[in-house]
Amino acid sequence: MDVILFAVAITCILAVLFDFTNGFHDAANATSTVIATRSLKPKTAVILSAVFNFLPAFLVGTAVANTISKTVDLNSLPEVGAGAVPLGVRMTLAALLAAIFWNYFTWNLGLPSSSSHALIGGLVGAGISAGGWSAVSWASVEKTVVAIFTSPLIAFVIAFVAIRTIRLIQRIWTVNEDSEFFRWAQVGSSAFVSWGHGSNDAQKTMGVVAATLFAGGYLAGEDAGSLEPPTWVIFTAHLAIAAGTVWGGWKIIETMGLKITRITRASGFAANIGSVASIEGATQAGIPISTTQTVSSSIVGSGVGAKRKVNWLVMRNMVIAWFVTMPAAALAAWVIFRFTVLPDPWSAIVTGLFIVVLLTWAGSLMLRATTADDIEAELPGRETGSETTTGYGIHVSQVNDEGKATLHKHPETRSD
Repeated sequence: MDVILFAVAITCILAVLFDFTNGFHDAANATSTVIATRSLKPKTAVILSAVFNFLPAFLVGTAVANTISKTVDLNSLPEVGAGAVPLGVRMTLAALLAAIFWNYFTWNLGLPSSSSHALIGGLVGAGISAGGWSAVSWASVEKTVVAIFTSPLIAFVIAFVAIRTIRLIQRIWTVNEDSEFFRWAQVGSSAFVSWGHGSNDAQKTMGVVAATLFAGGYLAGEDAGSLEPPTWVIFTAHLAIAAGTVWGGWKIIETMGLKITRITRASGFAANIGSVASIEGATQAGIPISTTQTVSSSIVGSGVGAKRKVNWLVMRNMVIAWFVTMPAAALAAWVIFRFTVLPDPWSAIVTGLFIVVLLTWAGSLMLRATTADDIEAELPGRETGSETTTGYGIHVSQVNDEGKATLHKHPETRSD
């Protein structure tokens, strides 16, 4: 088998795996609020989310994919000898391995970090390792860095305004906080959050695959940033992210739905409004934002607007993960790329060994992962659901309507 084709195929398979991890890592974005309020059963919620993650496949453009594709100027990378794997393929391979590692690492901790920032950080680190600082399109990266600060703020403000407006409506029409009206409003808005997630996040994998095909000589174009991903790439990317959503990232759903603030159907609806507005705006502008940051900030915004207790301990850990993700993934990708350019046959041996170890570790984590039944047992209203754990050795009592919560050390708390 041709070595270039083999390397391109392995990289594309890893891109699909990354998209799958993106699906279960970010499943909480749309499902955490409807699960926390029992508007939908956990398994029903992730199936609905998966459907709406897939639906944008042929209805949304590829502006975000193009932004990802041009993160590194593949034309500026040094050429290799005839028959050797191009540096562009090795670069995307290293970026994907770093992003997959970071997704599994943070998911195992129950931290809602950004899959998008992990991927972009991986591309930047591998790009610098492959062609130096000048190989990176810093104007493209700047969009993402700006979005780290602006998208959560926008989502917070919109969710805050939304819940205050909902409070006014409740006073006028005497609508109960957890009424059927808010239940279905929450379910409908949750579906739109999933649509936004599929529209924005699936395109990131499309961009990486298009860049890999271009670097390998299997997709023609002047540069990777102007490429139109093939139909099979678009379909596969959305299918993988939907499959990951169905599998469910239950541990992160637990964090976002039960450990940030007490969510009601009304406040969950308000949070979804903030999320949808911010995500859709970024997608239309071609900006690859973190849907995780956006949704988390919306939940906080609705909680603050409803004058409820916010667990700032959990938010602190989440914010740290947000800011660490890009540099951590960049460093990992930089190191991995150095392994891919070792003298033959060591480059293939070491890279292959790294892939095997990574997949074995990831598989073991998935076999002992938190399940939907575990989450349902912790939901408010159940005898076993009066307390939840943060995963950081802290017990958190469910936040009540008066905004009171109890935090206390619990040395035997497990994080899995």
